[in-house]
Amino acid sequence: MIRLAVVLMLVSLTAAVPQNQGSETEFCGLRNYAWLAGESINYHVYYTLAGIYVYGGDATFSIKNDRLNGKPVYHIVGEGKTNSFFDGLFKVRDRYETYVDTGSLQPYKFIRNVQEGDYKKFETVTFNHEANTATSTNGTFKVPNCVHDVLSAIYYCRNIDFNKYKPGAQIPFTMFIDDKYYSLYVRYLGKEKIKTKYGRFNAIKFKPLLIEGTIFTGGEKMTVWVSDDANKMPLRIESPISVGSVKVDMMDYKNIRYPLTSLIRR
Repeated sequence: MIRLAVVLMLVSLTAAVPQNQGSETEFCGLRNYAWLAGESINYHVYYTLAGIYVYGGDATFSIKNDRLNGKPVYHIVGEGKTNSFFDGLFKVRDRYETYVDTGSLQPYKFIRNVQEGDYKKFETVTFNHEANTATSTNGTFKVPNCVHDVLSAIYYCRNIDFNKYKPGAQIPFTMFIDDKYYSLYVRYLGKEKIKTKYGRFNAIKFKPLLIEGTIFTGGEKMTVWVSDDANKMPLRIESPISVGSVKVDMMDYKNIRYPLTSLIRR
């Protein structure tokens, strides 16, 4: 069934990074030039079976300035819900939050509050980057430098300079989820034009590597397109799932940092 985890695709990623592709350390230290507090982006989530797409719900991502333990932070929130029709079949009300340093973009605190059918889960994770630890409701765990949560990773990756890479390159980073950390990467595929439900765009294309689970099939089968401009705003996500496939399209936005110059036409 459709859920926010489709948009938060990094929840399901894991792969060892080949030695000749660089390391997570090489990927540390990105500065934020892609987005600002006040940005809000809305997505429609579609489910398809036998070639027919059905609108299943919405996901919204927003950023605001905040303070955490006296420090200025970006407070990023991702929320997802099924529409009224799917509520009767499998109700989803998911909320993910992260508080990240305004300079390093490293996360200080991550909150996951999900309701998916009869399944409910609430957890918090706090990161101590000096001690290289992550503390969840289940204990304290050692983590490497530059570790991210699922939500901070998405916004951190929007600052990748894809012009530095050739198609086929793997871009690594590290993420902590469910009391474990994983060495992850996305494979850059190049640039192309794409037509979404919002309009036609010049886009940057890449594939994350998925582990096989109850929803996604394993391998590089999910495809992501982001705007080929300074915003690097996610435009579309497509992936096969255990039955059918899903498509997530950007439908509306507010207060992006730069003009959306990648838009060719509506």
